[in-house]
Amino acid sequence: MTDTAENAPAPAQAGAPPSDHVPLRTWIAFIVMAFGMFMAILDIQIVASALTDIQAGISASADEIAWVQTSYLIAEVIMIPLSGILARIFSTRVVFSVSAAAFTACSALCATATNIDQMIIYRALQGFMSGGMVPAVFAVSFTAFPPSKRSTVIPLVGLVATLAPTIGPTVGGYLVDALSWHWLFLINVIPGILVAVSAWLLIDFDKPDLSIMRHFDWIGLAAMATFLGTLEYFLEEGNIKGWFSDEVIRVVFVVMIVGGIAFFYRSFTSRYPVVDLRAFGNFNFAVGSIFSFSLGIGLYGLVYLFPLYMARIRGYDALMIGETMFVTGAFMMATAPVAGMLQNKLDPRVMMGAGLALFALCTWQMTHITAEWDYWNLFWPQAGRGVALMISMIPVSNIALGTLPPQDIKNASGLFNLTRNLGGAVGLAVINTLLSRRTDFHFDRLAETVNAASATTQEWVGALSGLYNSHGIDGEKAAVLQLDQIVNQQAWLMAFIDIFTILTVLFVCLSFCIIVVRKPQAGAGGGGH
Repeated sequence: MTDTAENAPAPAQAGAPPSDHVPLRTWIAFIVMAFGMFMAILDIQIVASALTDIQAGISASADEIAWVQTSYLIAEVIMIPLSGILARIFSTRVVFSVSAAAFTACSALCATATNIDQMIIYRALQGFMSGGMVPAVFAVSFTAFPPSKRSTVIPLVGLVATLAPTIGPTVGGYLVDALSWHWLFLINVIPGILVAVSAWLLIDFDKPDLSIMRHFDWIGLAAMATFLGTLEYFLEEGNIKGWFSDEVIRVVFVVMIVGGIAFFYRSFTSRYPVVDLRAFGNFNFAVGSIFSFSLGIGLYGLVYLFPLYMARIRGYDALMIGETMFVTGAFMMATAPVAGMLQNKLDPRVMMGAGLALFALCTWQMTHITAEWDYWNLFWPQAGRGVALMISMIPVSNIALGTLPPQDIKNASGLFNLTRNLGGAVGLAVINTLLSRRTDFHFDRLAETVNAASATTQEWVGALSGLYNSHGIDGEKAAVLQLDQIVNQQAWLMAFIDIFTILTVLFVCLSFCIIVVRKPQAGAGGGGH
């Protein structure tokens, strides 16, 4: 890192102000960027909440429609780590403004799609551009603001990063219910234009360094795109296709391993790697990234599990799911200013430990779920999750990025955001696999108890058969079908409880692991310390 440190610009040029005074222009530029980041993250969940509506609108099959999300996520996960070196080459202003403008244009194109092929291409481009906005906000919060202002800045970034995916189902439900699926994309157009124009006019945190282009590692870029793209595909499609029983998944896995080896080799041997993994030599950054990965599992995993329960067991539509899920978002917004004040008063390790412990308590509450749980039963687990996310996400950003020197922040910010997204992808893959396998396991166990030889089963089927027969329906067939549905539902619920038990254990362990983290010190840092 000595080469980087020697050639680093002076603090003022790097974006670190010489005093505690932050110009109004910087604040406005940062708020504009935070809104762009919110728009990019929100887009993932509002589209996820209405895939069936899009499927009907463009006449796609169930397998094809999944690519509306998969293409977006694959492209985004490639761009997120790439954004750091692009910002160093072209400046934060150019990368963020161009990303916002192109994201907006692609959103408009998505609304015009008439078939699945067009939609997949437009979504991939949209996802790629969204990846250029998200890491920049984290980087700027540490390079453009002095430590004294971070109690205001970091909670805002944490709120945006966690609130957007949480309220996504709510926004998506309202848009589809009130308007049409086209507005899932059109809603981005006017705000996107404002963000792109404002960012171009206001951002002035750093200067471009085009000389880096002479040494750009194109082989490393190809290896990274291959590795991350196939990894995301493997995680997204693996469970659907039966993992290694599917030939495509086996081929993708081999390509992923080859791409990964090439990517890591280039990252550690190239003089100018496309992604500098040496940031992981900083102990706090490495540990903070592990916590970020785990929070990604909790954030995206629960945003997936709660609506799944409400749709499958309770029969809620998109609007009802959105209204129920908004509880988490409301508590996050209420907690953000409190978390900002606590950041100044509490050791970030204590704050994060408390957040993880609260997260564990909320997932433990969900292990008592039944098929009768409704809005108020889900209220407190969701409220607690909102509070836990805010008081965990804020210190984890500070722990991971707070001890790095300014010249390493841009690159590290991309890696930090990548860990959260990969945590979500890995978490969803594991959750889906466990859900299907544990459901099968519990169904077989229940079926052994509820069988034709059981006197209780015979009595229940007999009573229900008589009721159906009196209405002119084939009573025995209808009763057996209903019994099968009940056993299926209970097996799924038991699998659901198993997953929440595993999540509880994970977050309890993490809350104890916080003791190994070193407290960030103002002005401390160095890539290797």
